[in-house]
Amino acid sequence: MALLDGKKILILGVANEQSIAWGIAQALQREGATLGFTYMNEALEKRVRPLAESLGCGEHVFRCDVQSDAEITAMFEELGNRWGSLDGLVHAVAFADKKDLQNRFSSTSRAGFQLAMDVSAYSLIALAGKAEPLMREKGGAILTLSYLGAERVVSNYNVMGAAKAALESNVRYLAADLGQSNIRVNAISAGPIKTLAAYGIPHFKELLSQFAARAPLRRNVTQEDVAAAALFYLSNMSAAITGEVTYVDCGFNILGL
Repeated sequence: MALLDGKKILILGVANEQSIAWGIAQALQREGATLGFTYMNEALEKRVRPLAESLGCGEHVFRCDVQSDAEITAMFEELGNRWGSLDGLVHAVAFADKKDLQNRFSSTSRAGFQLAMDVSAYSLIALAGKAEPLMREKGGAILTLSYLGAERVVSNYNVMGAAKAALESNVRYLAADLGQSNIRVNAISAGPIKTLAAYGIPHFKELLSQFAARAPLRRNVTQEDVAAAALFYLSNMSAAITGEVTYVDCGFNILGL
């Protein structure tokens, strides 16, 4: 029997084949999960829907701009009408204005800070609150994606570091809040991976090469590495684990100077 037979899992944040969320989706589907996907707008729908169809999930694709409470509510209402319940949610959503990554951190604009926090951190709270009623009967698992920049200074990560720090704090508070409904909330802090979002970070190619040279395992992280950890957290293997941030970064997080 596959690890996720009978499990219904919603994935937010697939943009293309290089997305970490797409690697996770493929792993979950291989283990028997029924998957749902979201897209923010029509342009992204053209990327997401064909990927969902390739896994046989084309009928489970929903519009959801995480900055819109109305769209979040409508999406979960439609999901509830179709599925009746939800077993897992993957939050792989983050965004910051490019100039707030390129400029000095002290030059971060108020609007840019609010944007990064809203999309990258608050959205987890909004989604978890709407997911809870669909998970309450059987319990469930919520997983988000973070990065080392949440707790250490990473060049050119800037406002996203602050947003990821807030996200990791949200994981702990949500874990405490939703535990009474048998809902687990965890995060994976992945090493740098070649994704569409990552290439918005200045000098990202140099970051990748430096990471591989210094990480204890002497290599970069892959989609498959993160997907394997996600499979653990979204399955019953992690039934007693919540509020954790797990590093999938070839050991890079343990290093000092």
